[in-house]
Amino acid sequence: MGTDEIREKYLDFFKKKGHIEITPSPLVIDSDPTTLFTSSGMQQLAPYLKGEKHSKGKKLVDIQPSIRMQDLDEVADNRHFSFFEMLGNWSLGDYFKKDQLGFVWEFYTKELGLPPEKLYVSVFGGGGGVPKDTESFEIWKKIGVSESHIHFYDAEKNWWSRAGTPDQMPPGEIGGPDSEIFYEFDSVDHRSEFGKFCHPNCDCGKFLEIGNSVFMQYQKTENGELIELPQKNVDFGGGLERIAAAILDDPDVFHIDMFSGIIKKIEKETGIEYNSDSIKDKSFRIIADHLRTSVNLLSEGVIPGSKLHGYALRRLIRRSMFHFHLLGSGISGGAISHMAEDYRRFYPNVDKNWELVEENLTSEATRFEAALKRGLAKLTKSVSEGKVINGEFAFDLYQTEGFPLELTMEILKQNGIVFSTEEKNAFESEFEKHKESSRSASAGMFKGGLAEASVVTTKLHTATHLLHAALRQVLGEHVGQKGSHITPERLRFDFSHAQKLTDEEMDRVEGLINLKIKENLQVTPKAMSLDQAIKEGAMHFFAEKYGNEVKVYIIGDPNGIWFSKEVCGGPHVDHTGEIGGVKITKQEKIGSGIIRIYATLG
Repeated sequence: MGTDEIREKYLDFFKKKGHIEITPSPLVIDSDPTTLFTSSGMQQLAPYLKGEKHSKGKKLVDIQPSIRMQDLDEVADNRHFSFFEMLGNWSLGDYFKKDQLGFVWEFYTKELGLPPEKLYVSVFGGGGGVPKDTESFEIWKKIGVSESHIHFYDAEKNWWSRAGTPDQMPPGEIGGPDSEIFYEFDSVDHRSEFGKFCHPNCDCGKFLEIGNSVFMQYQKTENGELIELPQKNVDFGGGLERIAAAILDDPDVFHIDMFSGIIKKIEKETGIEYNSDSIKDKSFRIIADHLRTSVNLLSEGVIPGSKLHGYALRRLIRRSMFHFHLLGSGISGGAISHMAEDYRRFYPNVDKNWELVEENLTSEATRFEAALKRGLAKLTKSVSEGKVINGEFAFDLYQTEGFPLELTMEILKQNGIVFSTEEKNAFESEFEKHKESSRSASAGMFKGGLAEASVVTTKLHTATHLLHAALRQVLGEHVGQKGSHITPERLRFDFSHAQKLTDEEMDRVEGLINLKIKENLQVTPKAMSLDQAIKEGAMHFFAEKYGNEVKVYIIGDPNGIWFSKEVCGGPHVDHTGEIGGVKITKQEKIGSGIIRIYATLG
């Protein structure tokens, strides 16, 4: 069973159970400056889990693409990804434990045909002021799960909140005990390495978690207590890729259909067979994973850069290029796009925006190819001159040219030079200082968790509509949005144009924006189908990320002359006069045919 069929079966199953399908969030939420990427399906639902009413009702379902980049090293194993798809269903104060556990068991065993005897479940064992979940234990037994397949774990394993355990939750955070489902692989013999004792949460690879039912019922108060939410909720998440691996009865998730095409291309490019060498397998997985994440980010308009989303994307592309080098292939920037093209079959948004994806993937890969050559020249010159290649030198090479430590060590090895453990530790020390500096610089972005859009970000978000329309009037209708990002300090807007604006063009754009602010135009939202929005002339770049039912924001007379009409899902002011004024502060060319503008309120 392929991943497309699993998606279809899941949505159909929960729709038959009375759930309404909702549109998944985009990977980058422009209106939320507190987090880089959407990392779970519940992000958009946090207000409704706390009691706010959802327009679609109390029983919801979707499939949410997500990105988690906290520890990219985990991608090297056979079950973790930086990008993944999460099957999700929610009860917002409707059904609870009995129905949810029954639903998920029926879906896995009946709809997907997973053998019940190969499934194990975990239950919350108590902790953090919350009692042991004996109710779920009894429900699982009534469903037919034997006691030997039910395991209790503490809050480290069977409690879910975005912040961790109950003790780690900050005031306002919501969470609850959970119950996970694991699939057992008979082909994995844990005994040789881990001894006789093994259990579902063992790290030996014999068990794979394929679903998690969170009973979201608690909120942390200012005085540190956990109180019951006004309603008892269910928040389920099941990784599509892992479920597909369980259906294949294969512990290596990179064998599923979504990865098989690119794995074969890497084999052909490098002349190395996947699963022939455990160290080389790591590089195969990193390339396949990072390119999938990269093309999905590019398809939403994220452009490689030196900060925030752009930096994360740049790191992914360059890391995949580096692992091609580790496999002995000096792959070119153009060839890497050919590798990634296989993902067009699985992601319609990637296919639709392939020209943008290919152009920027190729451009960034080519830049890194040149950086590697510069780094290699510096290193070989220093070696030939007999200079000491220590940890500080290696880090400087990494920081200035993006030249990875592993490649430095490989070159030194080829020249008979041993890079000692002490020097490697020195590099790691410098690298940790660099990471700590980066964490401190961006700490404010994450400290608030899920935040409501502020007054400032709402003004700036509306200003991007004015900027977009003004650019099209001044430069021409070829201008189209390629990405945007908003913080409380500024807006950033990427658009298609061959060259940077002249001073005169910049003044005209800024003047037109402020004229429309001074006119205090009405901002009117209208709900309609995407097809209808397009017919009415609404700009709709990346509109598919909002689904078939969209909101169109009209700036001006909604029934007469308007200045801007655009599909959007973010927050907006009611009248342009509320913005006050906009000042364009900077522009730069960030890629072939792509210009970036920064602007502030003022």
